[in-house]
Amino acid sequence: MKGDFMFARISSLGVSGIGGFPVTVEVDISNGLPAFDVVGLPDTAVKESRERVRAAIKNNGFRFPVSRMTVNLAPADRKKAGTLYDLPMFIGILAAAGELKAPGGDCAFLGELSLTGELRPIAGALPMAIAAQRAGIKALFVPAENALEAAFADEIAVYPVETVAQLLRHLKGEELIAASPAPRPEDSREGLPDFADVKGQESVKRAMEIAAAGGHNILLVGPPGAGKSMMAKRLPGILPDMSRREMIESTEIHSVAGLTSRARPIVAARPFCSPHHTVSMAGLAGGGTIPRPGQLSIAHNGVLFLDELPEFRSDVLEVMRQPLEDGEVTVSRAAGTVTFPSRFMLVCAMNPCKCGWYGHPSGRCRCTPQDVRRYQSRISGPLLDRIDLIVEVPALDYEELKRRSPAEPSAEIKKRVDAAREIQRRRFGGEGTNARMDVKELRACCALDGESDRLMKDAFEALGLSARSYDRILRVARTIADLAGSENIAPEHVAEAIQYRSYDFTE
Repeated sequence: MKGDFMFARISSLGVSGIGGFPVTVEVDISNGLPAFDVVGLPDTAVKESRERVRAAIKNNGFRFPVSRMTVNLAPADRKKAGTLYDLPMFIGILAAAGELKAPGGDCAFLGELSLTGELRPIAGALPMAIAAQRAGIKALFVPAENALEAAFADEIAVYPVETVAQLLRHLKGEELIAASPAPRPEDSREGLPDFADVKGQESVKRAMEIAAAGGHNILLVGPPGAGKSMMAKRLPGILPDMSRREMIESTEIHSVAGLTSRARPIVAARPFCSPHHTVSMAGLAGGGTIPRPGQLSIAHNGVLFLDELPEFRSDVLEVMRQPLEDGEVTVSRAAGTVTFPSRFMLVCAMNPCKCGWYGHPSGRCRCTPQDVRRYQSRISGPLLDRIDLIVEVPALDYEELKRRSPAEPSAEIKKRVDAAREIQRRRFGGEGTNARMDVKELRACCALDGESDRLMKDAFEALGLSARSYDRILRVARTIADLAGSENIAPEHVAEAIQYRSYDFTE
């Protein structure tokens, strides 16, 4: 070894849930039988770093220390997972061996190494960059694939690294790496499906507009080919643009889930998730040995579309009940308990019966009333209670299908949605929506006059509504009033909101 340096300390980071935390990589080289131990609650991937780092050091022209070497990942009481500690171990070993001057504590390193010293992308770059910023780190060295994503954090210089040879030249001052510029995400709507393609179904489009304006959950019921999936896929095109805070939240989730890339470093458009009905509970809610977000969290700030709703397993559907109320999902595993944000618009579609043709004018349905009830009973009452709008999507007739004139485009619908959301932004002083009003806000914003109150009372008694359904009707009525530009909820707003709760499957 060169010099008297036998110890080095390198700054790095880790991820827990979708939050980052500082990690210090301590390297000690001492006399004794050759050994290379990694301590500090490392998982298997971290332990395997030893072989990748050993090969990278040798293949870049350095002598690997033939001594007793201990690498400690502090704090030692937090689980360390993944391959991101390869690079800080590499730098720490060279610094402890005297091959390299140890970088200052305001520099942090992340990255997986190939055996030849090339850097490969890692998961969770943005949450770790934000944690680095909070910890006072000024310079963050990450794989080039992750640089744009990490640079979305404020007040930190992010350096894209292709190989360790390039990084070493930078640290020695021989060839500096240019810091990555912060990305400028644009919510491009080019290529998004447009409501102008949807023929007829004006009443359903109205319901979709209300749902988008207030962030409400909606269920579409109709025969095959009526346009349920078609309209659901067009919903993101009428939702408001994402704020920077929403972009950061969604990008953190997608980053931890491994869904970001150099081509798509930032989630700038609202997510649209459509899991297949065979999805597992862990796939929907999240899970794994090291908990990772599921579809409920990946859809955060966007849309979760469940097609063929009754075909989903009942236990999978029931796992949504708590996230729909609280806006977050908690995953408990042996490795720990993690809470992921989970605020999304739930859009569901289903046929009225197993064959799909119940109530169709053609009379082609062959299901018995018992078959229909059995099929519909797959969806529990408590889950239906959490859906704000239940809308019938009728089959189109021939005249509507042959019509050539385009329908109203998504851009025009979005203008009305944006205006309603702006009213809500002023009302709640932030990014709140009518669908998320709490009891106090309901009392303040949803007062009813005498006629409106009588309508609500009649509906409550006739439909056998629950207290939750009552609150949801008030929220929808408030959104309808906002779309109309009305300060107060009028009887016609209440009547329309009640209509979306009065659908009878077996009528």
